[in-house]
Amino acid sequence: MDFAFDARTEELRARLSAFMDEYVYPAEPVAHEQRARLASPWQEPPVVAELKAEAKRQGLWNLFLPDAEYGAGLTNLQYAPLAEIMGRSPQLAPTATNCAAPDTGNMEVLAQFGDETQKKQWLQPLLAGEIRSAFAMTEPEVASSDATNITTRIERDGDEYVITGRKWYISGAMHPDCAVFIVMGKTDPDGADIRRQQSMVLVPRDTPGVTIERAMQVFGYEDHYHGGHAEVVFDHARVPVANLVGEEGGGFAIAQARLGPGRIHHCMRLIGMAERAIELMCRRAASRTAFGKALAQQGVVQNWIADARVAVEQLRLLVLKTAWMMDTVGNRGAHTEIQAIKIATPRTVVGILDRAIQLHGAGGVSQDFPLAELYAGARTLMLADGPDEVHQRSLARRELKKYL
Repeated sequence: MDFAFDARTEELRARLSAFMDEYVYPAEPVAHEQRARLASPWQEPPVVAELKAEAKRQGLWNLFLPDAEYGAGLTNLQYAPLAEIMGRSPQLAPTATNCAAPDTGNMEVLAQFGDETQKKQWLQPLLAGEIRSAFAMTEPEVASSDATNITTRIERDGDEYVITGRKWYISGAMHPDCAVFIVMGKTDPDGADIRRQQSMVLVPRDTPGVTIERAMQVFGYEDHYHGGHAEVVFDHARVPVANLVGEEGGGFAIAQARLGPGRIHHCMRLIGMAERAIELMCRRAASRTAFGKALAQQGVVQNWIADARVAVEQLRLLVLKTAWMMDTVGNRGAHTEIQAIKIATPRTVVGILDRAIQLHGAGGVSQDFPLAELYAGARTLMLADGPDEVHQRSLARRELKKYL
């Protein structure tokens, strides 16, 4: 087996790592200071625009999109180590390179399912980083882990669709540049096939009847860099029928196509977060003394670091295998592996971050280190794109089917 990355991947890894060292890491404290002085917490700090301009200049832009017409044309296997590097600074690096969720998934949907008018109106500005977007699927009143539960209605009225419903944790919706929602709702709530009841429509943010009710917090964080997470009400909001994405009844299938790459992107970045945590653990252990010995000499600390290294190496191999399978047999063929990494990666990285926080003492839960915010993000990914238990259920059924 050949575990080496190809020449293009190695070249991009080197360039991206240099970009992180020279621009992104130094920008982290600058962005924090600038945000405190902004009129609105949802505005992007000026340093973010500088990072975007430099990433564009260096050709480190839209690396996530495998469609060469619109993005870098990288395979999942080529993109995996790049996403890992960006995951070391998840608040800045993905945004700086236009590789941040939910825009990535929305661009993939538009590239794959949008018509030419939709691509011109929404995809092109997203690719250029001129606007941001949001994906409106999750609802507060139902168990959204089962997407067939959603209750938002998308009703045909002549040449328009009328959207009525309430969504929450709609990532990106608070960003001032968020211009459009991709909304999932039911066009045929009584249809015999529960997976053909849903459709997706494009809803401009300024559509009458669309109200941003409030920003949702995650462990007290508002996730400003990704445009926050909002509760959004659609009160008889009207859009042209031409805003339908794909076909009526195709919403569930589009969602599955969108979430597959999204899940592996999250896991790639999580590995980068774990690597950052290990680095911080080692630096802290080497610089602090307790009970007459450096923390690095304490057996329990050595065990934490060793276990973290073993876990990260295991996860990386599984994620790379999954990326390779997605490239060779497609998302459906890699279904088991996608579920496996979605179960294993957030859970394991949360444990590594927890140990890193413990090693840093009070500093670990403070704003002086990135660990607390990294922990909140990693823990959230045990819920996002389907909670662990849903993936465990599906994976177990797939395994048991061989024997039943």
